[in-house]
Amino acid sequence: PRPESAARRTDIDSARATISLYERTVKQARVRRQGCDAAKRGVGGVVILDFGQPAYNGHTYGTYLFSGRFAGNKQITRAMLGYAVGYRRCLPRGSKLSISLARGTSNYHPQVPSPYQAGRRWARETRRLERLLEARGLSAHVTSAAADDVEPAWDRSFHRTRDFFRGYRDAAPGNVLYNFGSLDGGVGAVWNASQMFFVSSEMKYVVAIPEIYNHAMARQWAELAHIAKHRYHRPLKFAGVMTTHTSSNHAMKPRDAHKLLVRALADIGEGTAVADVPPTLTNIRAAY
Repeated sequence: PRPESAARRTDIDSARATISLYERTVKQARVRRQGCDAAKRGVGGVVILDFGQPAYNGHTYGTYLFSGRFAGNKQITRAMLGYAVGYRRCLPRGSKLSISLARGTSNYHPQVPSPYQAGRRWARETRRLERLLEARGLSAHVTSAAADDVEPAWDRSFHRTRDFFRGYRDAAPGNVLYNFGSLDGGVGAVWNASQMFFVSSEMKYVVAIPEIYNHAMARQWAELAHIAKHRYHRPLKFAGVMTTHTSSNHAMKPRDAHKLLVRALADIGEGTAVADVPPTLTNIRAAY
């Protein structure tokens, strides 16, 4: 028997996924339309806007967008505010829906003089967006978060990823940092358990919303959760799951990915799940 209660099974069977986006632009009008479209879908939860790898243009920190263009941190913040405005404007009157809107980046070959400083600035802008949301009366429907697509194979030494996360922590933003990455072969294949745990739960502010694209990825995250419980005596903190399903790629659907991870956690715990996974789903795709 699985450890899911009837209520939890009902929750996931009725859950709908938000749409997270690989962003190609920081033009406010376009990102505002994205927020409006999200509101019209009538789905709340976690939304990650992934603006690409950390970068520096000689004057300011930011990212290289998926169009290849540089965007400064303040431009990213303005774009995210645009998304929040669009989301709020297009919600039906009286709606109680809300989203955690996360400014996303990755640990893919950061083009910055200091990953630590990049992390600090990422945190400061995350907090700045929260203040802007409060000032504009948007915070009842949109809260500010950060996110990082962490993949061990992109930083085999772990040093740049660790420094970015420490920079984020030391800025003390008070805002959650979602790790929406992978484990690339599982514990020990690239990073050890301690390194993986640090960037998925151990560090303050961090929670995992892992990519679950297949059975192997679910087993890898379950193994890490088992180690966290029995070696570190702390649960792996999951915020949900991420998928990359489209009508054309036949990839795993969000609800199926959630159920797969829950089963893997139960299997490795011999019938008692070693960690809980909220019924929070997000499906990432290229922005329009």
